[in-house]
Amino acid sequence: MGRLALAAKVTHVPSMFLSGLDGPHKGCRASAIAGLEELGRRLDALQCDTVVVLDTHWLVNSGYHVNASAGFRGIFTSNEFPHFIQNLEYRHGGNPRLGDAIAEIATRRGVHTRAHHLDSLDVEYGTLVPLRFMRVSPELKVVSVAAWCAFSSMPESRTVGEAIAEAIARSDSTVALLASGSLSHRIHDNHVVESGGLTISDEFYRQVDLRALELWQQGRWTEFTAMLPTYSKSCYGEGWMHDTAMLLGALGWDHYDGRVEIITPYFPSSGTGQVNAVFPV
Repeated sequence: MGRLALAAKVTHVPSMFLSGLDGPHKGCRASAIAGLEELGRRLDALQCDTVVVLDTHWLVNSGYHVNASAGFRGIFTSNEFPHFIQNLEYRHGGNPRLGDAIAEIATRRGVHTRAHHLDSLDVEYGTLVPLRFMRVSPELKVVSVAAWCAFSSMPESRTVGEAIAEAIARSDSTVALLASGSLSHRIHDNHVVESGGLTISDEFYRQVDLRALELWQQGRWTEFTAMLPTYSKSCYGEGWMHDTAMLLGALGWDHYDGRVEIITPYFPSSGTGQVNAVFPV
């Protein structure tokens, strides 16, 4: 019998790499890095053998997709931010049985989902960056789920999240589930983005993000799930917030009663709103 041991919403901002370098940005993301390191320690303490990452940097236009490869190894440079993330070496194990089960159960529940076993299907930085700063062991198994779903619906992503929970329960794995993405995600316009690395692009986005976090901390999931579809569009949620919908689907949606623990307080990054937060399971 498998177990969902840890659930979290995590940041993957590329500026964490700059934070460790000498220069004007040194230390700028110390809190975010410390939060991911703490999640890594908790993952170890809970003896998780697998991480399922809901990756808002994996864009899909049709259907739902799971990278269920037996392992992941390579050198990654971001095509979006090559000046931030370049030549990042990575090596992780995989959990094909769990990935296949997620796809099979989601499809059976009515949302067509494919599991892939392709050495040439690279993982995106929404998966690689949190794992890097969580300092996880290379032996930890990884399943990456596409969570930038351009033309999908919140009910479909909720169903995929429910399938993830069922697949975990049927497995022999102890799993951490990570929704990897920002809250609001309106990046600064190009002419100000270089100087706006530590600011939000509009105060409206900050205020809605902070209200959402209040609801999370108060366990008011009926209100939050009701606002999520509009929130995701009005505030340009990363991946349209399908990672958050999947996470809450796995936890029970509006029947979830957990009160979120903020590990890294809310912070703006290049116009977007970010947090590291644990959802009690």
